[in-house]
Amino acid sequence: MKSIVAGGSRILAGLAGLAFVALLVVGTWTAARPQEPPPSSLNGHPFPVQKTDAEWRKILTSEQYDILRRAGTEMAFTGKYWNNHAKGVYRCAACGNELFRSNTKFESGTGWPSFWAPIRKGAVATRTDTSFGESRTEVLCARCGGHLGHVFDDGPKPTGLRYCMNSAAMVFVPDK
Repeated sequence: MKSIVAGGSRILAGLAGLAFVALLVVGTWTAARPQEPPPSSLNGHPFPVQKTDAEWRKILTSEQYDILRRAGTEMAFTGKYWNNHAKGVYRCAACGNELFRSNTKFESGTGWPSFWAPIRKGAVATRTDTSFGESRTEVLCARCGGHLGHVFDDGPKPTGLRYCMNSAAMVFVPDK
């Protein structure tokens, strides 16, 4: 019996390794809901910026489209901003909405840019994400509905929150 369990463990480890290699090759991991269109509204309120799928594809890079419009995730420690320490504002890469200030960014050790608060109330929206068999809180741009990342309750004071964002979903504008 132990040999069957050990063999199964090796198979699972091999499959996990293949998934990791595929992630390395592709560069982003699309959530389990890629067939679902991104939200055009939240709680019955439409997002102010609305575009067709063709319009989004035209203005976003393929990586930005995969993350912002299909809820993908870039690999940890590969994004442009995970180690950015410059002062400035992070904006939505799809619509330009101001999302976070650099003074709320902190080193989370996760490999993604992390913030303890949005730039202002109403800059981001949240919804429950049950992909991958777990319940998390997804963070969306409140202006266009683009997927930014997730928020967790293990962040620093004063909020105790960790907004774990995808670099490709944002554009950094340095202070002058």
